Amino acid sequence: MIRKLVRQMLTAQILSALTVSVCLLIDNIMIARFLGEEGIAAYGLANPVLILIGALGTMLSSGVQVACSRSLGIGSQEETNAGYSSAIGVAAVVSGVFMLVVLLFSGPLATVMGAGREGSLFDSTKGYLNGFILGAPGSVGALILVPFMQMAGKSGLLIAAVLGMTVSDIAFDLLNVLVFDGGMFGMGLASSLSYYVALIIGIFYFLSPRCVFRFSRRQISRAKIRELFKGGVPSLVNMIASVILVFAMNHLLMSSGGESAVAAFTVVTAIGNAACCISTGTSGVSLTLAGILFNEEDRQGLKDLVFYMLRLAVVLGVVMCLILLILAPNLVSVFIADALPSKPIAIRGVRLFAPGMIFCCLTGAMKGTYQGCGKAGTTEAISMLQNALLPVLAAVICGALFGSEGTWLYFVIGEAATLILLIAYTWLKTGRNPAVSDSLLLLPPDFGVSEEDLLEVSIRSMDEVIRASEAAAVFCREHGQPKKTSNHVALCVEEMAGNVVRHGFEAGKDKSLSIRIQHKNKRWVLRFRDDCASFDPVHYVPLSEDLSSGIGIRLVMKMADEVRYTYSMNLNNLTVIFREQA
Repeated sequence: MIRKLVRQMLTAQILSALTVSVCLLIDNIMIARFLGEEGIAAYGLANPVLILIGALGTMLSSGVQVACSRSLGIGSQEETNAGYSSAIGVAAVVSGVFMLVVLLFSGPLATVMGAGREGSLFDSTKGYLNGFILGAPGSVGALILVPFMQMAGKSGLLIAAVLGMTVSDIAFDLLNVLVFDGGMFGMGLASSLSYYVALIIGIFYFLSPRCVFRFSRRQISRAKIRELFKGGVPSLVNMIASVILVFAMNHLLMSSGGESAVAAFTVVTAIGNAACCISTGTSGVSLTLAGILFNEEDRQGLKDLVFYMLRLAVVLGVVMCLILLILAPNLVSVFIADALPSKPIAIRGVRLFAPGMIFCCLTGAMKGTYQGCGKAGTTEAISMLQNALLPVLAAVICGALFGSEGTWLYFVIGEAATLILLIAYTWLKTGRNPAVSDSLLLLPPDFGVSEEDLLEVSIRSMDEVIRASEAAAVFCREHGQPKKTSNHVALCVEEMAGNVVRHGFEAGKDKSLSIRIQHKNKRWVLRFRDDCASFDPVHYVPLSEDLSSGIGIRLVMKMADEVRYTYSMNLNNLTVIFREQA
């Protein structure tokens, strides 16, 4: 089921990564085509602030993924709703405050970014900042809703929101340059308006009765907000590291090559950010699924996830590397006219950037896994090495050794060095070869349950349900449980799995059900997960007026010590807990 989930989620995750970069990419193209090299340079100088805006949204979005994957892992819909309510509340406040701060200090910010204190470059940089920051609430709001769309299984709505944002940004940019002549301020404002378009498209579902999440101001809590920030800090560090890299590279290139070099770097960054959406996608999928598996203490599931994601990362990285190498002149031509001196510099920059995509995708998959497993410090350290310290160091050293050409090796050397250090660190820390063990996960030895305390079964027919029920009874008896407990667990498997097969498995459709029974800490934990239509057995019983309906479900609810249900990623997740009897 892990591979099936990855395939379902990856496209949506890549699209979510595009929610910020696509507007920046479109602005870059429009600015290059209509406002020239100075416009590109101004956009590049403003880029660190733009990345920081995206960092706020990404931090909260990642915090949502971490917090809600935990609540989904323990099967608590109430905690998921609390995360939903708190995320919306804090996003509104944080984005509003950030917008006001940038509007008040856009001039000093432009100066700090390297645009000087006056002149046309300063005015263009300041203008773009002012126009773009007006969309901060829309941008952050859209990013916050992305993980909830994924958890609700609304990938079509996500695609519609991204397409709506893209089309509207192009339209608003064209209106700005062809009708209103709004300059760099107008370009930033066009992006702001397009973010609000995406937010409006997505918000209709969340306001409808069909939404699986429920907003309540009473569920906004300091504890949940702290959990969101704590879970999102690694992503914030990642984005701040990117700000440091762009800031350092802008200053290095401005001193050595002037506006043309900065303009070329801006184009390389725009193309690279779009390409890196596959890395961000693999990281996001790893984060969400690792968070669920970690909270279920599924060691084997985490190992399977990591090795599958790493193989997928290699394939995606190689494909993107080849695309960039082959299409570099075509991609750069979209941004820069043939006569401009920045064009050949940008083409070389893209081609030197390309091989780094392979290492970037591999590291991204591991970062997402660490973040999902609660290893915030490890994730933050990787982010600072990958996105700031190592690439800047590579740019300085290679620039000194090979001249201006060497500066453009910053990405591939930084990414390769990060991956090498990560592998060396895990090998030294665990004493095991990461290629043939689960040492890359850095899990404690007592994490999860031993093989003898775990029973996993995949169900596709009623015959398999009966066999799974019998296996559950034997499993309990082998652990010294009395006949009563063994019968309760076996009956639970028979009734709950049987309901799924009878009512959820549709003829001619590929449906699946996985059952996981683990014995730990004097508890029997049964987890049922299926990809059928949503059905909440916990609330079905009190809602049903027909006492003859759902007799098996009622019986399980009465026998069990605790039952939890959540619906996410088009999956029903039911957890049933029996306490061990002496």
